[in-house]
Amino acid sequence: MAHPKRRQSTTRRDKRRTHYKAKMPTIAKDPTTGEPHLYHRAHWHEGKLYYKGKVVLEKEAAE
Repeated sequence: MAHPKRRQSTTRRDKRRTHYKAKMPTIAKDPTTGEPHLYHRAHWHEGKLYYKGKVVLEKEAAE
């Protein structure tokens, strides 16, 4: 059985372990607008920025 001569750093170990998690992002549906969006991300719909089903920001009209 092979034994490492030196201890591997936690950074090198963690970099190796991240690759199996790469997959398609999960899509959520906004309860207010019904728009699909990424989890934990705000999204624009008809000039308004929504997060967790609530309006966070409204786009100002160009004057």
